[in-house]
Amino acid sequence: QVQPVESGGGLVQAGGSLRLSCAASGRPLSTYAMGWFRQAPGKEREFVAAITRSGDDIYYADSVKGRFTISGDNVKNTVYLQMNNLTPEDTAVYYCAAKPTSAGYSTLPRWFQYWGQGTQVTVSS
Repeated sequence: QVQPVESGGGLVQAGGSLRLSCAASGRPLSTYAMGWFRQAPGKEREFVAAITRSGDDIYYADSVKGRFTISGDNVKNTVYLQMNNLTPEDTAVYYCAAKPTSAGYSTLPRWFQYWGQGTQVTVSS
């Protein structure tokens, strides 16, 4: 079992950057597929990025491709989401999610088993 804990959210102006961190207690994150999702007020939770257990495959939503980067640090047992060139449309609560798996990933929230509490990202225009 793993408990993800997000941090790094905040208020930033459009065009700015933030780096979100997802630290985990329990089993090593290298045994999990990891994902980042976000949820804006009145909207459903949506996929942002995912990295497979091996770290060899990375996937992004079209809306963030080229601006966001997901990465992992096995020594720190932490997954990051570097967000650049932020726009007001990126404003949401961002969640880190994990699923113990040997391979693969999903863009569906229901596929992931463990969730963090979320961190607020607000981008002002």
